[in-house]
Amino acid sequence: MKLINTFATELPWACEPVAPQPLHNARLLHLNQDLLRELGLADVSAADWLACCGQGRPLPGMMPVAQVYAGHQFGGYSPRLGDGRALLLGEQQAPDGQRWDLHLKGAGKTPFSRFGDGRAVLRSSIREYLASEALHALGIPTTRALVLVGSDEPIYREQTESGATVLRTAPSHLRFGHFEYFAWSGQGEKIPQLIDYLLRHHFPELSNGAELFAEVVRRTARLIAKWQAAGFCHGVMNTDNMSLLGLTLDYGPYGFIDAYVPDFVCNHSDPGGRYALDQQPAVGYWNLQKLAQALADHVDGEALAAALAEYEHQLMLHYSELMRARLGLESWEEEDPALFRQLFQLLASQGVDYHLFLRRLGGLTQQGEWPLPLLALLPDPALWQGWLELYRARLVREDSDDGTRKLQMEAVNPKYVLRNALAQQAIDAAEAGDMAPFERLFAALRHPYDEQPDYEDLATPVPQWYCGGELSCSS
Repeated sequence: MKLINTFATELPWACEPVAPQPLHNARLLHLNQDLLRELGLADVSAADWLACCGQGRPLPGMMPVAQVYAGHQFGGYSPRLGDGRALLLGEQQAPDGQRWDLHLKGAGKTPFSRFGDGRAVLRSSIREYLASEALHALGIPTTRALVLVGSDEPIYREQTESGATVLRTAPSHLRFGHFEYFAWSGQGEKIPQLIDYLLRHHFPELSNGAELFAEVVRRTARLIAKWQAAGFCHGVMNTDNMSLLGLTLDYGPYGFIDAYVPDFVCNHSDPGGRYALDQQPAVGYWNLQKLAQALADHVDGEALAAALAEYEHQLMLHYSELMRARLGLESWEEEDPALFRQLFQLLASQGVDYHLFLRRLGGLTQQGEWPLPLLALLPDPALWQGWLELYRARLVREDSDDGTRKLQMEAVNPKYVLRNALAQQAIDAAEAGDMAPFERLFAALRHPYDEQPDYEDLATPVPQWYCGGELSCSS
């Protein structure tokens, strides 16, 4: 273990020292062994991880701090948020020299907890643990999970639940809200220091705040394009949940769509659909505008405007690339937007499973019958005849090899997706003391594109018993 505390020592005015609080009868539920090895942490014992993440005993060299930041939450500005239930324990320097935050969620009260208890529950901790690894396996930038600890600590949300912690990691947990806090709290003189910190430690190839903002715009656009292509709804895109490194950050009531629903809302605290699936691109732009306003006294206004003007182009360019790959198309044609639009209209009107449709579409060939596994997904195959013929004609024009295209499509269209129904099954079992369903699901999600006969039951459409949909922000 090679711990450093760059954030705590270089930016002491951006955090508060806090000691983690132990959980009652804490027990280790899972270690992400592959990631621990990758970060050079494989030699840390299970007992040490339990002590660190559940018993309030940080490892030698750790300097736990809670970061301060602000944010726009559902459009309204909250001037002082911060890590209300999470602590930056320190930073691990991996064998390749990369620094990784060790960020413990559910560690107890901090100066930023407001009226909260500073805790997380097992339900939400499992959801974050699974989701971060699932998105990583799908190639979507994200924080990742290292350690999961459960306990007998009673935590009161909509009902009494058991307390838990997740130790998560990322190169940085800095967010849009850090700049907002110092810009609007009368501490604007700190912003150049934050910019300098980011440039030195995370963007050494850039030279100033204007280049930094342009890179944040690019990364945000590409991240949201990946979410849209994957059918992933974050659920709470407040500016305090937006990563300056372009990572998926702060998993709450997220959801992958099952049947294609363009205006899917996964958060029952969002009745107006501000953070619906089809609103995420626009919200990303709105959040970047708020970041630009926070930087306006320290970065040239024309440079900020020029960077913002690139957002839509970057997002649409990357999204188009992703969707062409998912449809097995190698080039772009003028008719492609119409082809995509007709596909999405059919998926939505017919309630067709988004992920399995794209996966099974790879079995369609330039000649012959329509693939039976694909037809089995369609409530009324006759309605699809026109689109399938247009799509086949498109394949004929490209003259791509059927076998090669199928393999390429299977490499970008996952068979295994973290559906909320699957997550709920793992949660229900874990709350009853059985971690086996969690272990199976975790293993399957690590290889989402592969055929895995042992996990075939996890690759089926959403079960009829699951009424699914919206989830709570509480955790």
